[in-house]
Amino acid sequence: MYFFLFAAALAGGALNAVAGGGSFIALPALLSAGVLPVAANATTTFALWPGSISSVLAYRREVLDVRGSVVGLGITSLVGGLLGGWLLLKTSDARFLRLLPWLMLASALTFSFGGQLTARLRHSQAGGRSTVRESSSIHMPFWIFVFQLVIAAYGGYFGGGMGIMMLAALAVAGMTNMHAMNGIKALLAVAINGVALVEFVAGGAIVWPPGFVMAAGAIVGGYAGAALARRADPSSIRLIAVGVAWIMTIYFFLR
Repeated sequence: MYFFLFAAALAGGALNAVAGGGSFIALPALLSAGVLPVAANATTTFALWPGSISSVLAYRREVLDVRGSVVGLGITSLVGGLLGGWLLLKTSDARFLRLLPWLMLASALTFSFGGQLTARLRHSQAGGRSTVRESSSIHMPFWIFVFQLVIAAYGGYFGGGMGIMMLAALAVAGMTNMHAMNGIKALLAVAINGVALVEFVAGGAIVWPPGFVMAAGAIVGGYAGAALARRADPSSIRLIAVGVAWIMTIYFFLR
């Protein structure tokens, strides 16, 4: 069983590093191994969280460039992540299993079409301006904090497609530098999942032996995925990720 979970996390970590969507592999693997639904979701968050930290380190320069925009969004993300984690712990396994196909569907739709939406929004916001460097004092409209609170609550509860939702919100808010947007997204994801993890640990929701095995697999997979990203065609890998997302979504609707 542990070899199977390690392999699933390896694939999920690699997918996250290249195109995102690693939870579409990690969560079903834990469920098939007999882990209860709520615990499987919490353990997936634990297993894939280290990869988010490495992404922040990779984008640390871009995050520093826009540090003035991060503080408010970070606080909002912490509040939303706490709310989402609390809601998950209050959800029964039976209810979560009923919600799971719909959560998967929302994630699959976001994952399939969110990238195109973000690209169009970014292009319309750019308006011919340079996207080389963002200012550290970008003005964020009030609505983005409300939207980020909702995204963060969703992320603390489930999280699939959360990153693409954040990219779309940042594009609408006026950001044009994709590297800076990715850096903010990665940092906020660490905050959201990190604070939810504290609740999961305190609530005893994480199954530790599979969790540690999958965390190791995700770290190895994330490193390998980063190396693969430099050589492979990103659009082809994204098509594979989208395919996995829809296969898993259909499976959970039919089971």
